Amino acid sequence: MEKIIEKLEKITDTRRQWGDLRHKLVDIVFIGLVSVVCGGTDFEHMEDTGYGKLDWFRQYLELPNGIPDSDTFRRVFERIDPKEMGEALREVVDVTGSTVAIDGKTIRGSGNEDHSAYHVVSAWVAEHQITLGQLATEEKSNEITAIPELIELLDIEGSTVTVDAMGCQKQIAAKIREKGADYVLGLKGNQPALLSDVKLYFESEISSHADKSLEKDHGRIEQRVYYMETDIDWLAQRKEWAGLNGIGLVKTSVTSLKTGEFTEESRYFLTSLTDVHKFADAVRKHWSIESQLHWQLDVTFGEDGARARKDNSLLNLNILRKQALALLNSADMGKRVSLRRKMYRAAMDNEVLRRVVFGEK
Repeated sequence: MEKIIEKLEKITDTRRQWGDLRHKLVDIVFIGLVSVVCGGTDFEHMEDTGYGKLDWFRQYLELPNGIPDSDTFRRVFERIDPKEMGEALREVVDVTGSTVAIDGKTIRGSGNEDHSAYHVVSAWVAEHQITLGQLATEEKSNEITAIPELIELLDIEGSTVTVDAMGCQKQIAAKIREKGADYVLGLKGNQPALLSDVKLYFESEISSHADKSLEKDHGRIEQRVYYMETDIDWLAQRKEWAGLNGIGLVKTSVTSLKTGEFTEESRYFLTSLTDVHKFADAVRKHWSIESQLHWQLDVTFGEDGARARKDNSLLNLNILRKQALALLNSADMGKRVSLRRKMYRAAMDNEVLRRVVFGEK
């Protein structure tokens, strides 16, 4: 708890500092986080969690005037600087040898007459299932400028950073290499000349460096073959991309077990890696940011349907949800216990809640 308080005390209290502040900022944020861990989705749930677990909270918090009401939670989370909140709760882990997937998610319904819908770019460590950091923009197109800003904030040395085709930019590749990491960048139409050269190469000469995977699920058989070529002295644009060592191709074929329908797709990549197995592993793990982060935020935490939209509240609650997700993912309750069941158990059992919040066995 001392470590958590130390983190939360780094957040600036934007409330007036004269007169009588009835509730400590640390208490408000901690109760808010615990409420999200227990399945809460709004400020009323934060108040209810506080009263429902009052004796539990009194073990760790001062609570000079008891539990704040929902309006107090709302006003505080509307005013906290999301960058400070994100930095205070940001996970610090050794990512050496890990895959750091970077991707953006638009929070539907978050736009209003003052700004477009928020687009939050996150860095997700696939192996640890935690968010390393995030940066919010007001347009999906701003993702190109947000990614290097986010990378600058993170310690990614020794990792492999994966980004989809929107982030296939020279300055992003350079920033990743500057930070001591490798990269795997999706290659599509935003780099037309480069894409054309890479496609022509793989159409005429399939690399002998290959890796395969085969999955049978949801009534279909899906096979992926990963090709990589590191002999790319012929590639005219090679020197324009920092640390570029190889080009990659992923061929995905899907056969429906019900209809027999067969489909095939090819995706192309630029990479600083030189080993096809590491390339294949990074591509596979990139998609965990969709299935293990974005999907969980939408479905398990109900982010797109949440009512808190004013000022900074939406972005601050996005950060709380990611922190709650990291805590729940780390809690070992057996392989068959879903995230939603973990939340329910934490809400019902204070001993389980203690283990989740403080990472105890």
